Amino acid sequence: MARYTMRPGRIRNNMILADYHLHSSHSEDSQAPLEEQIEAGILAGLKYMCFTEHMDKDWPDAQTGEKTTDHRPFEVDTKAYYEHFLKCREKYKGRMELLFGIEYGFQPHLREHNEAYIKKYPFDFVIGSLHLLDGVDVYYPDIYEEIGEKEAYRRYFERVLESICLFDGYDVYGHIDYIVRYGPKKNEEFFYGDHAEVLEEILAQLIKRGKGIEINTAGFRKLGNAPNPGIDILKRYHDLGGEIITVGSDAHEPRYVAAEFERARKLLLELGYTHYCIFKERRPEFYDLMI
Repeated sequence: MARYTMRPGRIRNNMILADYHLHSSHSEDSQAPLEEQIEAGILAGLKYMCFTEHMDKDWPDAQTGEKTTDHRPFEVDTKAYYEHFLKCREKYKGRMELLFGIEYGFQPHLREHNEAYIKKYPFDFVIGSLHLLDGVDVYYPDIYEEIGEKEAYRRYFERVLESICLFDGYDVYGHIDYIVRYGPKKNEEFFYGDHAEVLEEILAQLIKRGKGIEINTAGFRKLGNAPNPGIDILKRYHDLGGEIITVGSDAHEPRYVAAEFERARKLLLELGYTHYCIFKERRPEFYDLMI
């Protein structure tokens, strides 16, 4: 059953005002202070910024592939992150509305940990995502050399389906086709039809559970001609009745905050979307895409 049965009234805007996928130096793969990211958002004309630092428990060591124990590279110090966030929220009050979020990495054995962690902090927004395939970082080429690009994509989507059905504590599933960023030929060798059966089920399950997806504009930069997820997935989610979609730059440095948002807005309109979402206290609010 869908989680949301009623929608708040839509608010008309002439641009996308909210970046709902952002990282700072509280994430392992960013060196940008929160303040610098926020200042970039102010310059970009944003009204809302939701930081979604990485929480990927049991990340494998890059050299051995084993789970890290002494150094936990993608496990955010949530207490420190939240304290810094609160200071920034007060500092930028009246200039930027800041929301407290997290990007949580799925692995089947982490179900209980996931559930307890999400309940522990007052998150406004939770992105669920998958960065590992059976415990292996999809960034590295070994997996594609071992099983082939198409097979890696297929297995990845099967794990996405498993994860969204196993854990309910997320609001939006992030970059559903994340693995395509790192395959040897990227989206040149990715075709919706090759994986239609599992992708259809992924989207159907998300809609059934009242979950959304994002349009992640980092894909325009990393893939050249498409966001994450790709156009076919975005269109199919809409055609199946999906309405909850957030817009995120996935910026790890100030120059990418709100990058390609106008391009994303136009694409969403072309695909039939009429609105995008922001989240506050884990509930969606809808904003018009039309000028």
